[in-house]
Amino acid sequence: MSWDIYIKQFRNYLKLERSLADNTIDAYERDITKLSEFFQIKNIKLTPLNVEHENLLDFIEFINELGMSPYSQARILSGIKSFYKFLLYEQYLEKDPSELLESPKIGRKLPDTLEFHEIEQILNSIDLSTESGTRNRAMLETLYSSGLRVSELIELRISHIYFEERFIRVIGKGSKERLVPIGREAIKHIQLYKDHVRVHQDIKKGYEDHLFLNRRGTRISRISVFNIIKEQSRQAGIQKNISPHTFRHSFATHLIEGGADLRAVQEMLGHESITTTEIYTHLDRDYLRQVIKEFHPRS
Repeated sequence: MSWDIYIKQFRNYLKLERSLADNTIDAYERDITKLSEFFQIKNIKLTPLNVEHENLLDFIEFINELGMSPYSQARILSGIKSFYKFLLYEQYLEKDPSELLESPKIGRKLPDTLEFHEIEQILNSIDLSTESGTRNRAMLETLYSSGLRVSELIELRISHIYFEERFIRVIGKGSKERLVPIGREAIKHIQLYKDHVRVHQDIKKGYEDHLFLNRRGTRISRISVFNIIKEQSRQAGIQKNISPHTFRHSFATHLIEGGADLRAVQEMLGHESITTTEIYTHLDRDYLRQVIKEFHPRS
């Protein structure tokens, strides 16, 4: 039987045998669907009954690399464990491959991921009456909207922003390019910065197309972006240890927690394929835009 059939039976079990609420059942279903999507990405043909402990370890490593918080990983793992307990209960299996899986340790504070309200606290604490504040808001909106690495942010070119289509062309690791959707709020703040601040700067030769500039008219540096985020987080009263990568982790976590497809998030982050380049297929751009629109908290 296929994954869909087992998942449907699992839903019925949760509803009829355990009398769980629909929202809880939906969350369990998303967890198992993510696991099946992972095997599709790896091009491994497995049914739930063929999955082994090592396969589940690979899946946990994969969602960790996507930037999911320990809390989110633990919740997904709980869903998978419940699924395999169901398969044992129904006597589809004699051995539970999830039995020895350990949940990631969860502390009271999660230093590498921000809640959505914390993202908003940081963004709203920026003083837009200053030139640097207008630029900084545009930078942080872009980081969170598109999940960029700091190296990709500082190299972002004006000619790589498609304002009408709401996409940006990103030059990632190894000079590999990808197209990533960008939200309306990020576009709005980029345009405010570009048309009201940047246009008045004395731009040094060679940096005419770089979007984010420092006061000297050259490309802003990585360390400057780090310092801006540290200071802005302090002003917003956020106690966590935050870096530009925190915004990237939060982007991925919030999409996945909202129900976005793993392959879409992987593509937007610019991760190397888990399988070979030949197997990896690029998703339709309209679909990526729809994923952002439907699952990104700021859309």
